[in-house]
Amino acid sequence: MANNIVVVQPSMGAPPSAPTIQTWSTGLCDCCDDMSACCYGFWCFPCFACSTSASFGENVCLPLCDILSPAITAYCGLPFCAPPALLSLRVAVRHRYGLQGTICNDILTSCFCELCAWCQIAREIKIRKKTPAISNMQHQSHNVLINM
Repeated sequence: MANNIVVVQPSMGAPPSAPTIQTWSTGLCDCCDDMSACCYGFWCFPCFACSTSASFGENVCLPLCDILSPAITAYCGLPFCAPPALLSLRVAVRHRYGLQGTICNDILTSCFCELCAWCQIAREIKIRKKTPAISNMQHQSHNVLINM
């Protein structure tokens, strides 16, 4: 007895359009666009970083990795380290919202402009929550014919 399996998939039709790469809503040094976030970050940075992380849907304690990482890397003898929580959150924001940039730019921004990077992420999340993204999903069906 031979088993014949035939899988029929519907035609794709027109290929889906490539996702649009967008720019950040505000620049890295545009702190004046949201003075409350800038002041909050300046006067109580740990609280600001934790609330920004939570507003993106990540763990509230995630930024504590950045506070503890210099002590850990110094103990291990490593002189320089990119802040892991900021770097990962910046990359996640960039990917979720389809923003332009590279991992190299994210590393440099995280290392040398930490407070500005947190403020930019907070502004981006706040702006994106006001204007929700619309996603167009198409249902695909699969027909499977099995002869035994």
